[in-house]
Formats: sequence, C-alpha cells, structure tokens
Amino acid sequence: MIDRRLTVLAVLFLIWGAAISAKLISLQVIHHAEYRRMADSRQEMDLEIPGPRGTIYDRYGHPLAMSVPTESVYVNPLKLPDLGVASDLLALVLHLDRTELYGKMMWAAENHRGFLWVKRKISFDESQSLRKMRLGWVGIQSESQRHYPNGQLAAHVLGSVDFSETGNAGIEKALDSDLRGEPGHMRVLTDVNRRGIDSRLDTEPHAGASITLTIDGELQFVAEREIALAVLAHHAVSGSVVVMDPHTGEVLALASYPTYDPNVPPSGEITPEERAARENHAISVPFEPGSVFKVMTLSAALETTDLRPDSPINCHGGVLTLPGRVIHDSHTGLGIIPMAMVLAKSSNIGAIEVGQRVGQANLYEYDRRFGFGQKTGIELPAESAGKLRRLERWGKTSWASISMGQEVSVTTVQLAQAGSVIASGGLLVRPRLVLRKGGQKAPLPAPVRIIKPDTAITMRQMMEGVVMPGGTGTAARLVGYSVGGKTGSAQIFDVATHSYSHNTYNGSFLGFAPLTNPAIVVVVTLNGTHGTAGFGGATAAPVFRTVAQEALRVFDIPKDLPDEPETVKSTPPSKEDTDDLAIADVEPGQPNILEEPDDSEDGQGGDQPHVPNFRGMTMRAVLAEAASKGITVVANGSGVARVQDPPAGAPLRDGERIRVQFAR
Repeated sequence: MIDRRLTVLAVLFLIWGAAISAKLISLQVIHHAEYRRMADSRQEMDLEIPGPRGTIYDRYGHPLAMSVPTESVYVNPLKLPDLGVASDLLALVLHLDRTELYGKMMWAAENHRGFLWVKRKISFDESQSLRKMRLGWVGIQSESQRHYPNGQLAAHVLGSVDFSETGNAGIEKALDSDLRGEPGHMRVLTDVNRRGIDSRLDTEPHAGASITLTIDGELQFVAEREIALAVLAHHAVSGSVVVMDPHTGEVLALASYPTYDPNVPPSGEITPEERAARENHAISVPFEPGSVFKVMTLSAALETTDLRPDSPINCHGGVLTLPGRVIHDSHTGLGIIPMAMVLAKSSNIGAIEVGQRVGQANLYEYDRRFGFGQKTGIELPAESAGKLRRLERWGKTSWASISMGQEVSVTTVQLAQAGSVIASGGLLVRPRLVLRKGGQKAPLPAPVRIIKPDTAITMRQMMEGVVMPGGTGTAARLVGYSVGGKTGSAQIFDVATHSYSHNTYNGSFLGFAPLTNPAIVVVVTLNGTHGTAGFGGATAAPVFRTVAQEALRVFDIPKDLPDEPETVKSTPPSKEDTDDLAIADVEPGQPNILEEPDDSEDGQGGDQPHVPNFRGMTMRAVLAEAASKGITVVANGSGVARVQDPPAGAPLRDGERIRVQFAR
C-alpha cells in the first residue's frame, strides 16, 4: 500500500517537473525573443530624435530660415497617479485648456495608449517651470523648431512648416524632401515609475540639406518696403515685385503684398484676410497685363513684317471700328505716327493696327515663345500658368484685344521672364530661386533663343522712348542709368457684369537697365488701383525707380549716364497725355470691353525754350544746330531726320536729350 502511494507521488512529481521544464523551455527557448521584447518594452522607451531641417540662406549666406532646439512634453496615461490632478497641473503650467487636456488623457488611458504628447515645442519659461515641479511622470523630449530670424522678410519665397516640421508653402514645401532631416533613435532604460536611469543612442539624427537662394536679402527688403508703401498709398488690393538677372535667370528679389510672418501659424479658421496675405501674388495670381503686352506685339512685328520703328502707323484720329465694338483712344486721338511712338505713347489703336499686320497666328506663336500660357518652372508651389487661349478658341476680335494686352492673363514672374528676353538679346532664360543645394551648385538652365538679337536691340531702343519725356513712363527714369521700359494700366474685368471697370486698374511697369547691356529686369504690379492716379505710370513706375536704383547700387553696376538732378515727378496724367485709354462703344449683346489706360507726365508751358524741328535735316545739320543751342541729341540710323522725340514745339527741359531717328 505504501509502495503504491510512493509510486503515485513519484509519478506526480515527475509530471510536475516535466511541466516546469516544458514551461522553462517555452519561456527560455521557444518564446524567449518574444518575452524579451515584452520585458524591454516595459523597461525601455524608444524615443525618436527628429533631425533638424536644413538652413535656408540668401545668396550671401545670411540665414533666412533655420531650426533651433526646443522641447516638448509627453506622458504615459497608463502610469499617471491621477488624471484629474495631472490635467490641473499641466494645464496651468503649459497654458492649456484643462477640460480638453483631461479628455485627451482619458481617451488615451481607456484605449491603453502608453504615450501622449501634452504640448509640442514649449517655451523656455514653460520648460523651467515644469522642471522645478519635479514631476516624475512627466517626460520632456528635445526637438527642433523652425525659426525665421527676419520675420516677414521673403515670407512668400520661404513659405512655412506645419506642427510636424513639414513644409506647407514656398521653398519649404517645394524642397521639403531635401530640407527634411533624418531622425535618430535613443533607447532609454526606466525604473518602475518610468523614470530614465540610463540611455543609449542607437542612431544619430542628421540635419537636412542646406539651401542657398538667389535672393539678395537687402534688395528683398527694399522691394517689400516699396511695394507695401505703394499699395497703401494708392489704396490697391495687392502688389508684387520681381527683380531678375536677365542673363542667368536668378531672381534677386520677389516681393508680394499683403504679407505675413511665417513664425506665426495661421488661426484655426483661416480668414479671407489671412488667406490673401499668404498668397504669393507674384506667381499665383494672374491678371490682364494691358499695355505691357505691346512689347510682345511689336517684337513679333519686327520679325514677321516689314514694320520698323519709323514705319508710319495710322491711329485713325483716336477712333477705330471693329466688329461689334468701336474703340476710342482716351485723348483727342493720334493720326499717323511712327511705330516707335505707338509704344512710347502706348496707343491701343496703333497696337491693334500693328497686330493686324502681324496676324493672329504669329501673335499666338510669339506670345507662346515669350512664355505666356505656361508655367515658368520657378521652384515654388502653386505657380499659375496664366491664360492664353489656343488659337482655335479666339473670337473674331481676339487678335485686337491680345495685341494690346486683353483676353490674356499673366503673372508678374512671367512678365519678368519676358522682359529678360529683350534685355538678354533675344534669349529666354527660366527664372530660378535656388543657387546651391546641399553645397552643390544648382544647374543653370540652358537659354533658348526666341527672337533675333537685332530685334531685341531695336525693342530696347523703342522702350527707352517710353521713359523719355513725352512717353508714358517718365517716372521710371533713373539717376546715372539709361532705362527701357513699358507701362500698363489694364482695366479689371468684372465677372458679375461681364464688362470692364471704368475706374479700377491693374497698374504695372516692366523695365531694365542699363539700356545697352541690361544687368537687371524689374517688374512691378499693383492690383486694384483706382482712377487716373492708379495708372501704371503713376503707381508702378516710381516703385521700379526706387527698386532698380537700389539693385544697380547693390550689384555695383557702372553708370552709363552722368548724374543729373532728378526733375521728373510722379503726377497724374492729363487728358492730353493719356494716350491708350480706349472706350468701347459696344453693340447690343456684346461684352463691354474697354481698352486699358496708361499714363505720362503732364506737359509744362510757360516761357520755356521749345524743341526745334529737325525733320528732313541731315545728321550733320541736326548735330550742328543742336550744338549751337546747347541741346543733346541721340541719333539713330542714317539719312535724313524722319522722327524725333520729343516732337517739335514741345517744352524743352534742362538737360533733356532729344532722340532723332534717321532714315533714307
């Protein structure tokens, strides 16, 4: 009996030992790795260390955007002693809503979440206050925060980042994959209260690539200041400025107004004002250019017709009848004038006559060559291609509208690219913002010839007439530099009424300097100006003058003219001087299409000397008479004098140069 009991007991011990052995084998051999991971997860924390974003510099190495160290607060909701007390303390120190924080903690605890961010990127004072409280259940993690040391400067170029340090606008978004750093990982050994007692760095974080922009910080400041002052002074809705090197495509300044501070995140519900402030008006908001577009029309004429600067153009006394509409120039009207004067006086009827000679197929081709109706490819998101309808969608008078800058929409950066074609001698160079990426020089896009060098040179000479006395852009003249340019004052189309406004304009100016070898192209646009004081010559040309003068100084461009006291004033144009506001008498059922105005300097009367009449004289005779009267003459061509600007009998200002075109 006893032996039987011992046998049963021995068998039970054997079974019990076998079970223990099996369990040990399961724990130590079969499921060892799994249980080890479970133990490590309770004793260790794997923390991600974000890699800082790369720094963005201007062309001289001055930082425009950088990542600075900061701290964030987290907790383990499953280890909190009391959710209510924790919410009270943290909400007080970190300036959070207590009810909202308590709800987040409760949800995390109920869903067995062992990690919860309480607040990301806290302030220095909040960090110090939290550390003094010595709360063992609170964790503080080092992170980086994007900082823009110059506030609003170049905000629309740089863009901004969201809470996770991901770019959401500007260069920050366009080059996010380059700028974003690679995170590192740290393993922290904790005690039973989840307090760190040891740590090990598994992988180090790596900063993103640095980006050097083509932007000149000093010039950018001036461009932003001047466009802001102009928008406010002329009660405009918005404005933009682009300064570009016509030979390399480097954008030296790109300003948009209204603006914002990328250090300040938008409110939860973005207001229309905030949305408008964050729009990049230089690349994303197209507009009808008006008379600036005549540069393309006349360029096409020089290449596809026998028209030359001195070719006579009939402006029909200021009245032109087209199918469905009658065009009236705004003043008493011009008769037969040289094509160069069509540009200088900005005659819409003259531009229509030129456009008719060019033909709609050539107009479309050359407008496409200059880059309109397509994106420039600048390294910024949300660029607009503008609007240039395909030829088969043109109406019966679209060629006339497009000849003078209507039925087409463009951006300021597109105009800068087009202006660079004239300034560079006929080569189209794509605008670019990135100079170096991660220490490597960004490739220079290959220029494409789109017009002949002779065409570009001739256009420069005609565009100089725009800023000379009698032209529409005298307020753009520079001290010590020759200038070529073109004004534009396009009436704004009202979608609701299907007609053009009689009193609201997009005022613009496209210009370059020095004339013979342009180093810079500057385009200024003000949207939503009012009345004759809102024309491009009165609003945009003065901004060009200040920005261009600063750009030439900053880049140390040699002067090509003697310094002269500045006498030109930016004054509203008189009725006689405003030559390209054409009023359309529209037949019933037709859209009310008005032609855009431009502006020029008021004439001065009195006892001033007057410009002599050189027409029909040889160059030798003209120069002799000019020398005897102390007059400076700029002669072009050969033969006898055919055209002069200012015209004979006009008041002669001190130091004024008279351009005389000779032909056989």
